[in-house]
Amino acid sequence: MESIPNVRATLSDPWLAYFADRGHTGVHRIGAGVEGVVYRLGEGRAAKVWSGRPPADFGLTCQVYADIAQHSLPFSTPEIIDVEDHEGVLVTYERELPGVPMRVDSAHEVYERELAAQHNDALLAVLRGLASVPGTDAMRQLTVQGDDRPLWQDHDCFRDALAALVARAAARHGASLAAYVSDFEAGVGRTQKALRALPDAPVTAIHGDLVPPNIHIDAAGRPVAVLDFGFYTTTGDPAFEAAVTAAIWDMYGPHAEEHTAELTRLFAHELGYAPTTLTAYQAAYALTTYDLFGLDDRDGHFRWCAEQLRRNAVFNASHSSTRS
Repeated sequence: MESIPNVRATLSDPWLAYFADRGHTGVHRIGAGVEGVVYRLGEGRAAKVWSGRPPADFGLTCQVYADIAQHSLPFSTPEIIDVEDHEGVLVTYERELPGVPMRVDSAHEVYERELAAQHNDALLAVLRGLASVPGTDAMRQLTVQGDDRPLWQDHDCFRDALAALVARAAARHGASLAAYVSDFEAGVGRTQKALRALPDAPVTAIHGDLVPPNIHIDAAGRPVAVLDFGFYTTTGDPAFEAAVTAAIWDMYGPHAEEHTAELTRLFAHELGYAPTTLTAYQAAYALTTYDLFGLDDRDGHFRWCAEQLRRNAVFNASHSSTRS
């Protein structure tokens, strides 16, 4: 009788048998994300079966992982041990990361109105940790998902590279977004102008997708691992990481707008970032990711990006400076 569930699991997910045939015991699926599906293999190892965007720059991703891992951070980050190709599908073997996800994604769980101090502290610890990792050549060569070239190509500063990405992304399917966001072309121009006016900033590692499931915590609520690099991983102004994190912490809950505003204020105060800099980066994030999953408001991410832009002060009004 014990074999029946295993047969069913194998039929529904052949990767369980694939890893078992290679000598791994107790294999089970532990999560899925934009990049693929992750399996626990036992003995401190995990495997990721990659899907979605073909990781054309995967060698760079491996180098970025190594660049980050060499720094002494208060949390673990991915380390790739081995790579194989199985019938055209990339499989990576990695060190299993500790802890449990901070929270289920806000698309599947309603977050309380009051932000937990424990979560705020964990977010600040992760932001400070990543901001301590210097940018590297490998990070500069990464391509943001949805784009056709490395973010830093032909640019020597992050603000100009990001402004150029905004222009390319708006040109991809901007008409679709303009149907939901008024004064769209002018808003794109205002955002680019605001980005180019930003002051010089440090160039550090940027994860780019610090949603709650990508941060693991221990029983005391301390961050012990950060995972799922790749969606918007690059190097640049650490204020960009803070701005995006504030916006995507709660994307779909009834208190999402309030949570974004509160976290933006918290990160500005605790990390010393200008509030309007964070606002400019939030507009840039919406303008560069809006079309990655759908092209109208039937898609949650598209709808979220449109909502962000409709209420973003930089996108909607001229600003003489983004430094104050």
